[in-house]
Amino acid sequence: MSTSQNNYPKLHNATWPGVVGKGEGSEPYFSLETMLDLTAAAEVDGVQFDGVDLFLFDPHVSIDSSEEDLKRLAGQVTSRNLEIGSVVAPVWGPTGGGSAMGGGEDRKKFLAQVTKACRIARRLRELGVRPSGIVRIDSAVDPGSWAADPEGNQARIAETFRQACDIAEEYGERLAAEGEICWGGMHSWRRMVQLLEMVNRPATLGFQADMAHTFLYLLGYNAPEDAMVSETVDWKSPEFEDAYRQLCARLRPWTIDLHIAQNDGTVKGAGSHDKTGRHCLPKDPGGKLDITRLAGHWLRDERQELTRSIRHLCWDGCMFSNETMKKPETWNEILGAMQSVREAHGWRE
Repeated sequence: MSTSQNNYPKLHNATWPGVVGKGEGSEPYFSLETMLDLTAAAEVDGVQFDGVDLFLFDPHVSIDSSEEDLKRLAGQVTSRNLEIGSVVAPVWGPTGGGSAMGGGEDRKKFLAQVTKACRIARRLRELGVRPSGIVRIDSAVDPGSWAADPEGNQARIAETFRQACDIAEEYGERLAAEGEICWGGMHSWRRMVQLLEMVNRPATLGFQADMAHTFLYLLGYNAPEDAMVSETVDWKSPEFEDAYRQLCARLRPWTIDLHIAQNDGTVKGAGSHDKTGRHCLPKDPGGKLDITRLAGHWLRDERQELTRSIRHLCWDGCMFSNETMKKPETWNEILGAMQSVREAHGWRE
């Protein structure tokens, strides 16, 4: 029996670590079934994962999934006593999309992928397997390309995102823009807030915070002018937590999706991910974040009252090695960290 006092937010595991960074030239993919099995098997003090978030891309879930494919997917998830939450639209060029600030053809491809993702998301809701969640997008372009014309490119991204909002509204979906330093126009906290304000569709477009990625906004990677702390900051100091609190205060009003994660304060680059946060296990000796404490700055307002705006949390273990993912203790450690967040900042319904 679970000893949990709270049952919200629900606890989800991301399945895309089985796909992202895997495949040709790297480690083999982890199948969706394997990721579902690993998620369903995790248990800490009677608590288990409530669901999964999905990447809508082969070999997990095709963006062109048929009705039968989606019914099969729903069955795969519910048979393991899980549900589906947020889904990631494959808006990048290599996955069939295109730059949100690009020419007409690129932006057409971007919006086509958003349309397909919203169709899948709505159908999963209709099938009764997806009670909450958003459709995730980003600008699908690197900061270097964006920097060639910052204001003009920012305006084009905002225009594309407004068109994406029109699509999402047709399907009854909400979009969340992922705060990650490798996406042009979204690569700093200041530019991220600017973009959200330019789109100005708060009922449809919000922000997805990731404790590993968004944390790096503080250090000014890819945007030194927007740094809030120095690279030599003492991670356990009041100075650091005050800066983190200020960062959350600026982005929290827009935040509708939250990834719980650990970070060691470094970045790495690969392909379109020019620089991105290094995900670690919760207890990694190099981890800089007090996960439970800092998650409260996303889940509580300035008066320390629960916002209750996040219906489920997701753990993002992107780029974990296959060896790490094969170990049951990996998922138990992650689940334990997430449960600690829920006990500190959750509620019961």
